[in-house]
Amino acid sequence: MALTAALTVLALSGLAHAVPLEKGVQPHDFGQDLAPLLSGAKPAPLCFPSLGFAMPAVPPSDNTNWWCDPATEYAFVGFSYEVTACQSRAQLQKEFSDIRNHFQSRYVRLYGACDRKGFYDDIVEAAWNNGEDACIATFDLLFFAAADLISGLGVHALIWFGFDGDDLWIGRRDTLFAALHSNPKAKFVTRVLQFGSEPLYDNVLPHAQLAQQVLAAKKNLSSLHIPVTVSELAYGYQERGGAQDVLDAIDSINIHMLPFFSQNASTSDQAWPLVQQDLQWYIAHGNGKKMYFDENGWPSVTSEGVQPNSPNAVADIPNEQGYYTLLDQHCEDLKNVVGGGIGWFAHIYSDDQEPGYGIYNEQGKMKFPFAPRTHC
Repeated sequence: MALTAALTVLALSGLAHAVPLEKGVQPHDFGQDLAPLLSGAKPAPLCFPSLGFAMPAVPPSDNTNWWCDPATEYAFVGFSYEVTACQSRAQLQKEFSDIRNHFQSRYVRLYGACDRKGFYDDIVEAAWNNGEDACIATFDLLFFAAADLISGLGVHALIWFGFDGDDLWIGRRDTLFAALHSNPKAKFVTRVLQFGSEPLYDNVLPHAQLAQQVLAAKKNLSSLHIPVTVSELAYGYQERGGAQDVLDAIDSINIHMLPFFSQNASTSDQAWPLVQQDLQWYIAHGNGKKMYFDENGWPSVTSEGVQPNSPNAVADIPNEQGYYTLLDQHCEDLKNVVGGGIGWFAHIYSDDQEPGYGIYNEQGKMKFPFAPRTHC
């Protein structure tokens, strides 16, 4: 217990870099991260949720300068994770730990909805504490062993509209707002609140009303310093005249990048022009805001709701893997995008959440090797 406390003091005093990264982790380029940050945020690994960051035993007094500067967050950042199954806290803890410690993720992006009372509190707890059983920290010639050293995971929370055209999202919005205000850890793990998924494309709300919802959410969450966005396809904006009012209202741009559905799709290794096409539209209309590919992937199988719009589009495991390889190959290109580069999520964690898109299959086995770069 005393050793754990000692390590926490070291981390909080600015020595969190003494905590070694897990084997295979690609450390940040500290020379770059120490460059002046417009937000005043601390450099990695002293900011959350950078790789190597050690969570404090208790939350700080506020989340000012807690988060890493978004302009330093690019390359692979984490997974979409569907919560329709209303996973237990134990399952969330286990899988969030895998997401963080196995795949070196910084974030999890929620997808779907669970309306169980207290569910977002379980999300917060699993995100706050998903450390492995033991870690070793080293400072000069002193060696400390600590059990249960905590590593955390940031959350892209979601107000889920669904596909039925009902108004259940209103209750979900209010429930999530209440949890964010009442749970003392929530503002330390909730990186952004999303309206989604694809509310424009699915015609849930007129774009003017959606923009007003975003602005109202920003006001509600202003004391918590939690930004607000919309999770959407480029086409969802485009078919509504660009919906510039929504783009102007949101704090970051969370993009659905699903080139398999393009009318020009073929194999994933040929998808870069399709990615660029949507990305260039966002660059032209996004006013330099930070961008993420959040619902982002290529299916390994087709299904009733997953059908191509091109006769040449191929859905199989090599093409699912190939899409992420493509993004990895273009790490430098994505890094150089306005707003601090593109941080991308893999959609989705497991096939038992959404068939064909998972990194894991329904038996819990990885479908292919997956270790994308977290920096370049």
